[in-house]
Amino acid sequence: MTIAALESLSFGLGRMAEAAASAGHRLCLLTGDRSVYRHELATLPAGALDVVDIDTDDPEAVRGALAAVPALAGLINTTDTWSVPAAELAAELGLPGPDPAAVRLLRDKRRVREALYAQGLSRSAAVAVPPGPHGADAVLRTVGLPAVLKDSAGTSSRGVWIVHDEEALQHALAEAARQPLKGALFAESFLAGPLYSAETLSWEGTTRLLGVLSRQTSRTAVVREEVAAFPVALPDGERAAIEAWVGRVLEVAGHRGGFAHVEFILTAEGPELVEINRRIGGALVGEVLCRTLGTNVYTAMMEEALGRRPALLDAELDGQGPAYGFVLVYADRPGVLKGWHGLGELAAFPGSVQWYPVREPGEALAHVGDQRGCTGMVLAEAPTAELAQHRAWSAAVRVRPVIADTP
Repeated sequence: MTIAALESLSFGLGRMAEAAASAGHRLCLLTGDRSVYRHELATLPAGALDVVDIDTDDPEAVRGALAAVPALAGLINTTDTWSVPAAELAAELGLPGPDPAAVRLLRDKRRVREALYAQGLSRSAAVAVPPGPHGADAVLRTVGLPAVLKDSAGTSSRGVWIVHDEEALQHALAEAARQPLKGALFAESFLAGPLYSAETLSWEGTTRLLGVLSRQTSRTAVVREEVAAFPVALPDGERAAIEAWVGRVLEVAGHRGGFAHVEFILTAEGPELVEINRRIGGALVGEVLCRTLGTNVYTAMMEEALGRRPALLDAELDGQGPAYGFVLVYADRPGVLKGWHGLGELAAFPGSVQWYPVREPGEALAHVGDQRGCTGMVLAEAPTAELAQHRAWSAAVRVRPVIADTP
């Protein structure tokens, strides 16, 4: 039998194929662009999974491809972009899966904020803002400064602006007017404190906190993720409080099953939500979860796709692996990627440093202000997340993308 994946995150296919095989199934990836998975496909053994090349933005093409999958037993998705279509198709085909209405709610950051605010789980309301200069009055009147402007359906940190004064507000609104937003622009209060993400797994409304990931973003007004480390060492009481809080947040947001990547700010008054992604964390989050927890966490994804309670919810996970840090390496300007200086130096650094390419030489990079400008990632391990982050950063600063002007 077969478990189909309607697109996926760039990393994790190997773990997913292994998990599907362990469940006695074969993994089939439906994709509109297999180059997204070049690193995973290049390192997997031949025949480890099936890849079907179709237009995944075309619902009829996807239906036809799924009809041709032999003995389809489950449908999974690990992206934000295809989460709603995947949920709707699973329901249409009678396969196990989340409630499509709940997935649609989670894809609307403004509606999630409003739901949490109504239940006293957010200090900030969400305010609709028209892009362009006319939006400034709504922000100043209702949210005030500093504030955060967001695309309600944005992904990969695109369409997010932090504004601290009126000049920055006008600049952000002008930028938003020039960009094709996936949803609608809204504003919410700026949250003061360090950024983290809770990596969770749920089943029938019960949520387990697998660990907390630290996150560092750029200092610019446009948010760009730079560094992450897992697992953050938290006092027992604080970890328990975060687990209880994230369980309530996911319940109000309608997330009852599957992985969730819940970004939050740990403010002076406690955790405050940034956003919820109803999937396993992106970049190398899934890989470090597997390594640190000492198990293939993607097995839980397959079990849920088959309608089974994941064994990971009850497994003993403490102290089974090292901590990890990874750094995203960005191009410093748009152009054509020619390669990287410094990759040969990585082996000299402590922490069993590894390089994960995201782009390949010859690719044109039009955007460097968000995750689209990431060319690769440096991963390092250590006994603690703090040390792992330091090791990864020290190695990553030696890697320099070589960019040529676009012809």
